[in-house]
Amino acid sequence: MNNELMVQADTSYRMAEQKAAQYFDSLYEQANERKYAPALTEDIRLWKRSHIRRLSWLSFLPGGKKNSDQANYNRYMLWLKHTGKLDDYLDRSISYIYMRDLGKAIDSPDTKARIQRVVADIKHRLVPSSAANGEGKPDFISLAGLYRWAQQEGIETAAIWVIDKLKAVSTNIPEELNAEHAQRKLIKIIIGVVLHAFEELGDEQSPVERARKLDEAMRLGYSYGLTYPFIDDLLDSQALTEQEKVQYSDMIRSALLTRSVPELGEWTGTNKAMLQYIHAEMREAFEYIKQHQQPETQQLFFDQTYVFFHSQELDRAKVLSNASYTNDELYIPIILKSSSSRLIARSVIHAPEDEGFENRTFYYGIYNQLADDFADMFDDMQEGAVTPYTYYLTYRDQREDLINPFELYWTVIAHLIHNVYQSDPDTREVILDRAINGLRRFKIRHGSEKYNSVMNIFASGDPAFHRLIQKLVKKAVDVDFFDKLLRDELVNTLKSDREEKEAFFETITAAREQINSNLLITKRDSSPSMDETLIDAANYSLEGDGKRLRPILSWVMGVQEYGLQAQSLMPLLRSLEYMHTASLIFDDLPSQDDASTRRGRPTLHQMHDSATAELTGLVLIQKAIQEQSSLESFEAKAVIALMRYSAQKAEDLCMGQAMDLSSKGKVLTLEQLNTICFYKTAIGFEAALVMPAILAQVNENEIAVLKTYAYHAGIAFQIKDDLLDLEGDAQLLGKPVGQDVENNTSSFVTVLGQEGAQKAMWEHYCSAIGALKGMKRRTSFLEHLLNYIVHRDH
Repeated sequence: MNNELMVQADTSYRMAEQKAAQYFDSLYEQANERKYAPALTEDIRLWKRSHIRRLSWLSFLPGGKKNSDQANYNRYMLWLKHTGKLDDYLDRSISYIYMRDLGKAIDSPDTKARIQRVVADIKHRLVPSSAANGEGKPDFISLAGLYRWAQQEGIETAAIWVIDKLKAVSTNIPEELNAEHAQRKLIKIIIGVVLHAFEELGDEQSPVERARKLDEAMRLGYSYGLTYPFIDDLLDSQALTEQEKVQYSDMIRSALLTRSVPELGEWTGTNKAMLQYIHAEMREAFEYIKQHQQPETQQLFFDQTYVFFHSQELDRAKVLSNASYTNDELYIPIILKSSSSRLIARSVIHAPEDEGFENRTFYYGIYNQLADDFADMFDDMQEGAVTPYTYYLTYRDQREDLINPFELYWTVIAHLIHNVYQSDPDTREVILDRAINGLRRFKIRHGSEKYNSVMNIFASGDPAFHRLIQKLVKKAVDVDFFDKLLRDELVNTLKSDREEKEAFFETITAAREQINSNLLITKRDSSPSMDETLIDAANYSLEGDGKRLRPILSWVMGVQEYGLQAQSLMPLLRSLEYMHTASLIFDDLPSQDDASTRRGRPTLHQMHDSATAELTGLVLIQKAIQEQSSLESFEAKAVIALMRYSAQKAEDLCMGQAMDLSSKGKVLTLEQLNTICFYKTAIGFEAALVMPAILAQVNENEIAVLKTYAYHAGIAFQIKDDLLDLEGDAQLLGKPVGQDVENNTSSFVTVLGQEGAQKAMWEHYCSAIGALKGMKRRTSFLEHLLNYIVHRDH
């Protein structure tokens, strides 16, 4: 290990530690003398003019007070807009983000102008129209919303990269970690770094340069953000043994000191595969950040990173059973880690610092950390984590020297308002709003009884001041913030998405099992041997490890959405799989694609011969017609309409295959490729959705929506198939890869290139999601089907 780098890192930490110690000594003195109380009492007197309102007698009348419904993003934003509160709400929210995340002084005219531009942009992009019904999740908290934004900025490739990375992270987060919490923090860091990049964009920059910087910021944000789930959270969790934590921590320290990630080394036990993934991902992230550091700022970046990591390690090493930690040991690492984490975010994109940025960021960090530790106090106590609050709760009766963290919190607030931001009224407004809102959220989350018991412990230093604070907590209005609304919405969305995803796969598994158990063709009691041979051949093809997507789609739409009886619908499900399997048998023939494997097994003509395969395909088509004609539980008119529609779609599928065969060896245009794909693939999705709708006799508007969805979903499915043919795993796919190139077949990859094909797939994904907005019924299954289509590995 380079001794010079070790000395440099240690020197940097000691210098930062000295600065933190001086800051803490100043805060300690102010808190001991309770200087915060008179200063903040006067601040609150000025502040509460716009936050403590007398009740109008109208408010006691029925309907006199509107429900703001903060639990629902769309409805709450519409309520703010309707009541005229939206501008103030967004102004204080964005001002707070500029202070906390960007280290700005909000009394600067330039900063005020920037804040107003962001507020206007949010109103334009993120506030629903008055015509909206307020239901559903916001468009921007979705993959489609992210991709559409990326399109506008010209950074679709970066968005696709981040989407794929986030999916991989969510798959590899250990069970011992809170998946939604880890994902939220990672997404928050990405947004934060992109926000820093936006701040540095000038009006004079070309669209190309703007896109380059935002692309880079998104990747840098992900690379830096990985440290939260895969260093901070992982080392705090019980996912690793104590020995593994030491080994993992040593590896990280070595990377920071040597500027190179060491090899993973020997790992045993159940965590080996997880750590192999994390090591590879962290190494890639580390190298990306390092490559994008300017030579003149690289040393500063590594100094800040080492300060951040080492202070976290000191903090993490504390145990609640140790009764002898000093105030310095409790607070100095907190000051260091909370300030350096924000300094790094700006350093990551090597942005220039304006005057006073470093000091503002350094002094501000502990305010946010103390607020977060207060909010998480009970969770931390349960986990045995040492924070100023958990330690004070544990040892306050034994240690008179311990500083009350709640009093220190208000000391920091007074220090920020008067000594750091020079008593600026707008800053006072934002900081006090935030403080009162934090207490209110804690009270709502834990209930009044628990909140009051906590206040009896922490708010004992200056009773008059703390009675004033509790009055504000009870009566103050207009103190909530946009970022908290987004945080809650994101957490709820991640949680509901996970639950819906689990339900999606449970539904698929249940439907697939039911379909498989009713799929095979039964032999007749007295049938010729050749008939038995054809039935055996048909069953061989049906028994393959097929996805059964088409009958599953029909089952879900018919049973869960239209309320049809599952057993009554079974003939339709069989007919769909018979038709689809027949099309695959024909597709694999030597006269067509000449495929050797299908569904992980030899193709039918390999097992028998081409003539048997052709006849088996015809048998399956006839069986499909028989099944449709046996839909006796439905109105004859609907069954006839379904059979007419099915015949038309079968004809379309034949036409699509003919187009595909005639295109062999030809270079196709994208339009030609889309047409072939529609007839070969999207038609199958359409039939699976529309046929149960015909039986349920839904209106034509809904059927039109289903057709639009199926068109885009089908093409997205085919593009993913083409991408998997290029980059997939043959064992997972159940067929060889690289067939398109080998057969000189035009595909979305050969026509558009890999990157162009990915963009086209996401364009169709967004269009399919957009089509679902025209559906009046629940669409979560169809949304998750799209997610499965674009993220599948086989």
